[in-house]
Amino acid sequence: MSPWMQYLIVCPLIFLGGFVDAIAGGGGLISLPAYLIAGLPVHLSIGTNKLSSAMGTTLTTWKFWKNGYIRPRLCLLCAAFTFAGSTAGSNLALHVSDRIFKIILLFILPLTALYVFRSKAIGDEARQPLSPARTGAICSAVALAIGLYDGFYGPGSGTFLLLLLTGAAHLSLTDAAGTTKAINLCSNIAALTTYLINGQVDLPLGITAGLFGIAGCSLGVRCFTAKGSKIVKPLIAAVLALFFIRVVYEMLTG
Repeated sequence: MSPWMQYLIVCPLIFLGGFVDAIAGGGGLISLPAYLIAGLPVHLSIGTNKLSSAMGTTLTTWKFWKNGYIRPRLCLLCAAFTFAGSTAGSNLALHVSDRIFKIILLFILPLTALYVFRSKAIGDEARQPLSPARTGAICSAVALAIGLYDGFYGPGSGTFLLLLLTGAAHLSLTDAAGTTKAINLCSNIAALTTYLINGQVDLPLGITAGLFGIAGCSLGVRCFTAKGSKIVKPLIAAVLALFFIRVVYEMLTG
């Protein structure tokens, strides 16, 4: 596939992914498949996606900070655990071959689509706040686990974080959203560093796509609502279906 065609495929989808991620998390369910649909190898796709994602997440995190959605002490605690998890996950991913990755994806994609459609709207239930110590412990465990997953693969980590931080740690939707952005930013930076060191980042494509992601994030922040997960489900399902077809085709044709 020509470089120009890659840009035409990737950039609009990264814009859409940034919009989705700012509203409900899970923009990686659109952004990573965009690179793979455009024909980039798996590891180069993941590394380049980390670059464009980090650009958009930086802007979103700053805007959430300005709006008072980020609790500094809690986010700093989570960032330390996220960094460790994401670094370990990204190093592990580099040792998995493209073909094995695609076989894993054949199982992950249908399960992810099922999860997206069966999950309740985020923030539907108000929960009693936990003690600061218990909140910190649960959030740290969540940050470590999701950081490991995000470094290894990534898509859906924002959605998983929102669900776990509201459901298990009993954070309010706004606190969970702010903490999610801080965790995602730290995870993206940790994984991106690993992929840059190993030469698995397409810098021109990643930076260009990142600018489109920033535009999508900016629009998404303005549209942020508790019902955001309902808005984006059809979009995520369409991209997952297209990506699944592409992976099956590549597996069959070699």
